Amino acid sequence: MERLEKFLTAASDLIWGPPLLILLIGTGIFLTIRLTVIQLRLLPYSLKQVFTRKHDKKADGDISQFQALMTAMAATVGVGNIVGVASAVVAGGPGAIFWMWLAGFFGMATKYSEAILAVKYRVKDSKGLMAGGPMYYLEHGLKQKWLGVLFAIFGALAAFGIGNGTQSKAVADVMKSTFDVPHWITGAVLLAFGALVILGGIKSIGRVTAFFVPIMALFYFIAGAIVMVLNIEQVPAAFGLIFSDAFTGQAVAGGAIGAVIRFGVARGLFSNEAGLGSAPIAAAAAKTDYPGRQALVSMTQVLFDTLIICSITGVTIVMSNQWQDKSIDAGALTAAAFGSFLGGIGPILVSIGLVFFATSTILGWSYYGEKCFQYLVPNRIAVIIYRVIFVAFIYVGATSSLDLVWLLADVLNGLMAIPNLIGLLGLSGVVVLETRRFKKKIDEEREEARK
Repeated sequence: MERLEKFLTAASDLIWGPPLLILLIGTGIFLTIRLTVIQLRLLPYSLKQVFTRKHDKKADGDISQFQALMTAMAATVGVGNIVGVASAVVAGGPGAIFWMWLAGFFGMATKYSEAILAVKYRVKDSKGLMAGGPMYYLEHGLKQKWLGVLFAIFGALAAFGIGNGTQSKAVADVMKSTFDVPHWITGAVLLAFGALVILGGIKSIGRVTAFFVPIMALFYFIAGAIVMVLNIEQVPAAFGLIFSDAFTGQAVAGGAIGAVIRFGVARGLFSNEAGLGSAPIAAAAAKTDYPGRQALVSMTQVLFDTLIICSITGVTIVMSNQWQDKSIDAGALTAAAFGSFLGGIGPILVSIGLVFFATSTILGWSYYGEKCFQYLVPNRIAVIIYRVIFVAFIYVGATSSLDLVWLLADVLNGLMAIPNLIGLLGLSGVVVLETRRFKKKIDEEREEARK
């Protein structure tokens, strides 16, 4: 067991090392150039589409564009937004936040491209529901089914760790430390909630996340906004430190600028999952008339996740100066930062936020894992069995310490990105053509609006 744990740790360090991070951020830069900085050019239109759903009423798909976005947001807004950002600041200093923002900016182009391909190459399963994602555009677009199979294997297994066990464990731990609730009670509640939502399939998940995710995001945003408004005089200095440290690394021992960049980029990509291939699985289920329309909606996910929610965590930590206290580990840093400004209520707010974030991630990833499994085993009964096992594992994760499972999931999560990035680069020409096609539609809509 010890040898296996060392092997998985080494594998995780290798997979999530500089080569993959360079490939992830490099793909985002490449797509940003090919799409002529679409994340800025069409951002106002994208935000309008998020809250205007008149185009998805009669289009093919299982859930609305907004529900698809919220399902993807549910999966990505998780423990990484609280603990992940804190660990980036601990390991890389305040400057890591700048590189997290940069990764998020280029990640918007990646997320857009993933979604446009997911909708273009989606298919209907035996029940008439949409099925799409990297496995389908790797098979039908790139004509490399073996890459699609690899992605599906990694995704179906990784869902139990990154999207299930680690999240339920985080909820159980915080409920115990903050409210003294036994792990088994938290596990039982999460199990019941998960069963009610997940066993109902994507339409049930979509309805719940469309209600649940905006509330939890707004809750955390308001908590962060209160801190900044009440301490507005400290905000400019915090941003100044983030920008200056991003290029000097002076806050890290020895001035390790490489550590600043690495941890900022890694945590940014880990949080928003741009390039991992998970979010386009939800995008493929959306009711939309053009692949480009849903792609623009999906692109805003990175804006909300990394550039807004993660920023609240990061800036609050920097303002508090708690990151300089080496006795506070990353898991408790965000709570300590909010506590320094809001007193005893601060850690409670962070704990509630973490419970919401982690629970929503379980819902989103249940769908991702199921669709990956369905691609490998297109049998209705087998898919239902997968759902049941996934729900049962929520309780296992909340009440057990399964370090090897988490390590394996981390490795599999990183491996998902490799075939997906090959698909994105190989099909970038298709992304450009679909973007041009939808741009003509946008121009027509604007012309009609002027009349």
